[in-house]
Amino acid sequence: MVRIVERLVPDELWELFQRVVPETPSRPQGGGRRRHGDREVLAAIVFVVTSGCGWQQLPSASFGPSGATAHRRFSEWSKAKVWAKLHLLLLDEPGAQGEPDWSRCAIDSVHMRALKEVLTGPNPGDRGKCGSKIHLITKRSILPVSVGISGANLRDSQAVLPFTKGIPPIRSRCGCRRREPGEAHAAKGCDYAHLRRWLRDGGIAHRVARKGVESSQRLGRHRWTVERTMAWLVGCRLLHRRYERRAEHFLAFTCIACTPICWRRLTK
Repeated sequence: MVRIVERLVPDELWELFQRVVPETPSRPQGGGRRRHGDREVLAAIVFVVTSGCGWQQLPSASFGPSGATAHRRFSEWSKAKVWAKLHLLLLDEPGAQGEPDWSRCAIDSVHMRALKEVLTGPNPGDRGKCGSKIHLITKRSILPVSVGISGANLRDSQAVLPFTKGIPPIRSRCGCRRREPGEAHAAKGCDYAHLRRWLRDGGIAHRVARKGVESSQRLGRHRWTVERTMAWLVGCRLLHRRYERRAEHFLAFTCIACTPICWRRLTK
């Protein structure tokens, strides 16, 4: 049990997680069962996201907490916005060392099938079946800095503004926190005059493939970062198909899946 917990949650990552996890609630009346450690529960949650197994199929003999305990703790931490805080903390650590590279960013999205719940819609690429879409913005160093979900029928052009504004203020080596990239790369689905104007007014140089003028493959030398990150995210089986009905929980799953990517870049 110790080996798998340390493999999924290394010591350095556990130290960062302790800075954002809320304190353990006390029992004024005393008694009750011994509370499972947060590190073991975190490892169990990461295992569920990466393997795609259900909460009831979690091998408690390998982690300690049961599936019900892990899901309850996951709901508590999601309500406290622990995953968003951990994601920002993982971005601040390389930001203090001069990363991520703010010279350019790449914007992309990926579809998946989903149940008919919140933030779902007919997928035009899947014969109108219900689905969701994950939107992602990555820096030049492959770090995912902004992530969100929407219905599958939402156009990429409609998601550029809110998700670009949703980039958190990331710590830099000197000066104040920064959230605007120097250049934005996107596919032909974002080729609209108002988007180009909005990026230009915000001091962001745009590099969007023009419809009927140039091939979108020319941007592959810059957009491969977000495409690789998307492939890593889809590799987490829990994100391969959305079974989670609550949109905030599915967004939390996406943030948890981004944690190994940020950690891999931090320890590189």
